[in-house]
Order: sequence, then C-alpha cells, then structure tokens
Amino acid sequence: MSTWVLLRGLTREAGHWGAFPALLRQRLPEGDRVIAIDLPGNGRLNHARSPARIEAYVDDCRRQLRVLGVETPVHVVAMSLGAMVTAHWASRHAAELAGCVLVNTSLRPFSPWYRRLRPANYGALLGVMCERSPRAREATILRLTTRHPPDAAATVDAWAALREAHPVSGANALRQLWAAMRYRASVEAPAVPLLVLSSRCDGLVDVRCSQRLARAWRAPIVEHPTAGHDLPLDDGPWTADQVSRWAAALTFDRSPVAARCSSA
Repeated sequence: MSTWVLLRGLTREAGHWGAFPALLRQRLPEGDRVIAIDLPGNGRLNHARSPARIEAYVDDCRRQLRVLGVETPVHVVAMSLGAMVTAHWASRHAAELAGCVLVNTSLRPFSPWYRRLRPANYGALLGVMCERSPRAREATILRLTTRHPPDAAATVDAWAALREAHPVSGANALRQLWAAMRYRASVEAPAVPLLVLSSRCDGLVDVRCSQRLARAWRAPIVEHPTAGHDLPLDDGPWTADQVSRWAAALTFDRSPVAARCSSA
C-alpha cells in the first residue's frame, strides 16, 4: 500500500484539487490512499504565517505527515509552488519519497525570471491582490490558470467559497511569492524517481521551464497539448492517467521479476 500526498501552489489549498484526488484514487492500486495537505498560510493552515523560505515549507509538510501518522516513503503529486517544495524535499530527504510528480513548476537556475512567471500577467495578478470580491478574484485566477475548465461557473463558485472559508492574507501571499522567487534548486537531480507534467498552453508559466527542468534532471516529461496552468482541473482524467501509468512502471521496475530479468 502506498500513500500519495497532494500539494497545491501559491495561495491554493487542498480544496482546489476538486475532483482530482478521487480520479487519481480510482486509477491507483487497491489499498493506495490519497491525501491532500496544505502549505502554511493556506487552507486549514490559513492562520499560520507563511514562511519566506522553501526549506521551511518542507519542514512543515514533514511535520504534518508525522501528526497524521503517515509512514514514509510517500509519493507526492505537486503543482507550481508545491512542486518547488517537493523538489527541495526530494533533494534533502530522498529516503522519505518514493516518487514525485512535478506539475507546471519552474525553478532557478534552469529558467529565467521572465519565463517562470510571464510578465504579461503581472497587472492581472496585482489586480487579484487588490480585488475585494472573492468571486471576482477567483474568476480572474480561473482565466489566468485554465484553458478549458469543465464547468467554469461552478468552479468559480467553489473557489470563492474556499476563499471565504479560508482567506489567505496579503502578507502570506507575498511571503509565498517571495519564497518561490528566491528559491534556487540544486543542479544535481534528486535521488528520487521523477515525472514532469506540463501544459503546452500554460499562460502563467512558460512550458520551457518544465522542459528545461526535465532535461537538467533527466526526468521523463509528458506535455498536455491544450491545457493551462491548472492541468488537473483542465484535464483531470489525463493527469491521473499519466500519474498512474508512471507509478505502474515504477512498481514493475522494482518487482522481483524485473530485478531478476535486469540482472540476467
């Protein structure tokens, strides 16, 4: 039995995964479990102070798993800022992770700042910070992060409800952004199996960020041809299929039969 941990991105929480946890669970082996946890300052942890360093997010994720009684190693599926946290987790505590799926993330030193967050979005993102209406904020975020969400109106309503239930302070949002901007990953690939998923039509983060990361760390990469930044929302079944196929290949590679064949 394996545990799969889901991590979202900047100011997003476990609830923003929507239907994806159930989709993934349906495609994993019987007995595997899927849990979504929040980064400090988001979701159930919205009253906590968001750290200004990626390293501190890793420490908090590890703490949460201990509190939940989750034994390592675990698999992690993470987006954007959550994927940065996961990349550092894999580099510093490889034994705790059985595999990582990094979705639409961007890391220094592999990509320049203007590809890690497209400058054309700066004005809209500033408007999100200043907007008082939860629904108007979430409508803008949906426009920036998706290309073809399954039900846009229902999604905006659900996201607005999440924002009202667990508001993220402006100070926490800025600290999360600062942590993402200043983090510099190791040029050496982590000693953890990796899969990179990216969206060719990501309007927020240039798809070349994922391409360069995969090339630098020699990780397999699969690109969705039409999805936006929020890949699990734009095409949850496709995303879950890619994760489950990769996981099945990992299991086969580690099986006794595979090991005997590789040594023959």
